Amino acid sequence: MPPVESLRSLFDSRKIPYSLTSHIPATRATELAYVEHLPAWEVAKCVVVYGNASYSMIVVPADRFVDLDDLASALNVPWVRLATEDELARIFPDCELGAMPPIGMLYDLPVYLDADLAAEAMITFPAGTHSQCVHMRTDDLRRLTAPKILPLGRLQSAAAG
Repeated sequence: MPPVESLRSLFDSRKIPYSLTSHIPATRATELAYVEHLPAWEVAKCVVVYGNASYSMIVVPADRFVDLDDLASALNVPWVRLATEDELARIFPDCELGAMPPIGMLYDLPVYLDADLAAEAMITFPAGTHSQCVHMRTDDLRRLTAPKILPLGRLQSAAAG
């Protein structure tokens, strides 16, 4: 089933209000914010990491990055690494590479949500493709995914680009 249909089915079955929009392809979370005319701090970027013999979904605002050393400490594991493209293709076979939605239950992954993003009223994220996205209340996403909320993202400095 295409990822957007899986999302629709899940949201509809749980009576979660959402909207789905189509846009020109956006491969980065910051591009998604731009094409949807949204502030980057309301757009979710999913980063999948491997550590302690399992994968985890880390969800941060589009204008943040994940420091792997800080993340390992926050998760209380000795180390983490980014999932490879081959691993992502295996874990998310129905999604375009890098367009996975932050709905861990669809992929049997725990979800860790950045505290700043968790505090936003609305959240936007890819719907499994680079040209569709979901808009919903962050509280609804939190109720659906039961994420662990931690300070996970770091703002990028101007020098870092």
